[in-house]
Amino acid sequence: MKLMTSELRKKLPPLGATDGTDGLCLAKYFTPDSNWTWFVQEFDGSDLFFGAVAGMEFELGYFRLSELEETTGPLGLHIERDLYFKPTPLSEIRKQYDRH
Repeated sequence: MKLMTSELRKKLPPLGATDGTDGLCLAKYFTPDSNWTWFVQEFDGSDLFFGAVAGMEFELGYFRLSELEETTGPLGLHIERDLYFKPTPLSEIRKQYDRH
């Protein structure tokens, strides 16, 4: 599966564009054989994303497209892009993963 399409690349705002806002997450990546999920808000146009990562914890940070393309889950399955994901405000995604 292609994780980055030219259509998605055009939609993603540059790094820093959503600072101080609730920003939309425009893409979702996940491991089909574990519970890790990445939500993309911004992209440097080359390799670096900014967004939310839900795994052991829920946190905001930077992650790389190249790492997502190279990583496999515990059963050897590759990370996939959720083809049915609709742009969602970060605050809504945070609510889904709030464990408190």
